[in-house]
Amino acid sequence: MVGPLPGTCSRPQTRTVVANPVVDPAAGVAPGDDRTVDLTGLQTLIDVLAGRGYAVLGPVVKDGSIDYGPVRKVSDLPVGWGDEQAPGSYRLRRRDDDMIFGYANGAQSVKPVFFPASEVIWRGLRDAEGAVVPRREQHDEGPYAVVGVRSCDLHALGIHDTVLLGRRFADASYAVRRADAFVVAVSCSDPAGTCFCVSMGTGPRPTAGRGAPFDLAMTELLDATGHRFLLEAASERGVEVLREVGGRIADERDRSDAASVTESAVGRMGRWLDTEGLKDLLYASADSPMWDEVADRCLSCQNCTMVCPTCFCTDVEDVSDLAGDSMQRERVWDSCFDSQHSYLHGGSVRRTTKARYRQWMTHKLGSWIDQFGTSGCVGCGRCIAWCPAGIDITEQAAVLREES
Repeated sequence: MVGPLPGTCSRPQTRTVVANPVVDPAAGVAPGDDRTVDLTGLQTLIDVLAGRGYAVLGPVVKDGSIDYGPVRKVSDLPVGWGDEQAPGSYRLRRRDDDMIFGYANGAQSVKPVFFPASEVIWRGLRDAEGAVVPRREQHDEGPYAVVGVRSCDLHALGIHDTVLLGRRFADASYAVRRADAFVVAVSCSDPAGTCFCVSMGTGPRPTAGRGAPFDLAMTELLDATGHRFLLEAASERGVEVLREVGGRIADERDRSDAASVTESAVGRMGRWLDTEGLKDLLYASADSPMWDEVADRCLSCQNCTMVCPTCFCTDVEDVSDLAGDSMQRERVWDSCFDSQHSYLHGGSVRRTTKARYRQWMTHKLGSWIDQFGTSGCVGCGRCIAWCPAGIDITEQAAVLREES
């Protein structure tokens, strides 16, 4: 099943505020309100967001990876942790400094915050008279303030805003979680060997435009001058928060140092994907022998789709207890690598691994553009790192180009 079904929620469904007013430098609110803060100032930012009623989330070390979780203090963040990523390999490593955002990315983007992997959309309980009484699920947590969103994941979030909110039937559950969310984006300083956001025009520095709107942009700086963070306002709410946080007014030296961080990251991308004419190349390569070669390696394990920040396919499962007194409908992430994903009356449309991988890659890099006006790939490299067989989407695209 392609695309999620609308869920139910207890909040008013008119609360679908996603886009925040972008700061206009000509109005005098930026860049004069940009601040440079130290670790104490970073803690103040967390406290200010919590004080404004946000459920503050950020990157935390969990189960051998970086994941999003509740953040109440700076020490909850991945202080001194980095990562090493290669095809079929992901490892956390201890850095030789105290960088907080000195890693490329974790197994998951911010996607599960707003679009959970499993979600109960309807529940029913049998009463004393035997009638089933429906209960609407509530989303009481939030609004969310998410700290540390990478630029590639920001663009993925923008794709979800288009797919889940911009079409005729908006996803109600996603709309509730996205409503009034405060986003603190972070510049990437240490890309992994699997990253190729520069190829896709999605990083490493957060910029307004194609990605989801954000409120603050953060660049972490650690040098002889000290450990500090440049905070740049990107919305009116961001300006308000920065004024409350305080700190030193940012100067040209701070901005120059921040620019150097992302310029260095651009030169250390581990992968490159040539996107010139890629959509038409994929359409013309349906019979390429490359699909057979990759099918011999692909396990159809679905890892690539489960870690992809833009995939949005779901399935619906109805479950009940043995007595039949409790029942619920659950929405769960689905994958086009599942043989049941394309099942129609009489059988599956894509019966082979070859057909499924071809569908995934062609849709992600080709037909997604026809559907939504942008590529379905943001260059995060997760599908490469978390593939047990080490299949590399950039290499497979290069093979097709060489064949042509």
